[in-house]
Amino acid sequence: MNAIILCGGLSTRLGDITKTIPKVLLEIKGKTVLQWQLEKLKSVGINEVVLAAGHLAEVLHQNIGLHKDGVDLIYAIEQERLGTGGAIKHAWEYVSKPAEPTIILNGDIFTTIDLADMVKYLPPESDGIILGAKVEDAATYGTLEYDKNYHLKQFKEKEGLHQPGYINGGVYLFTATAKKYFSAEKSFSIEYDVFPKMKDLYVYESDKPWVDIGLPERLAWARENWKE
Repeated sequence: MNAIILCGGLSTRLGDITKTIPKVLLEIKGKTVLQWQLEKLKSVGINEVVLAAGHLAEVLHQNIGLHKDGVDLIYAIEQERLGTGGAIKHAWEYVSKPAEPTIILNGDIFTTIDLADMVKYLPPESDGIILGAKVEDAATYGTLEYDKNYHLKQFKEKEGLHQPGYINGGVYLFTATAKKYFSAEKSFSIEYDVFPKMKDLYVYESDKPWVDIGLPERLAWARENWKE
């Protein structure tokens, strides 16, 4: 199995906090975001991770190097803005086992899910499975619509409704067949240009704690409250 961490974004929502430091090097409870994510990946036997880097990639490399906490790191550095879909497509070229499933983590996601349990639910002949994370207020997120078998029917746009919902949790497990849905273009979105085309994608539903630290108030909340 392969793993990719998306960590090349500009992090504009965090303002000066990430002006000189990549988001994955921010500290939460004494560990960097990257260390938290590597621990999660190591729990399923991952010992090699591709970092889809871009903005401040040189700072990331200088601080982390090619090995961290027993994991070998490979840098897939964007030379231009590729979007979320383009970044995954580019990083996929660097994985060492292209025929095997690939775990992809957004570099600003914290979740207490058991990653091994999520892997267990991957239908081998499907396109993949994504984390459906429950949030108490889904107003600022797009939500997932899926059937009783957890087969994804559609991504619903942000509806502005202040109610609980299951959202795209930023953790994906794709089989090799998912590559066929990726655009031939260099720059594109996974959310808008790839997911709508996928015919056989499943949802791993989770009520466990989840937070996106991409906003200052969410980062502050995680620094105060997060625990595994």
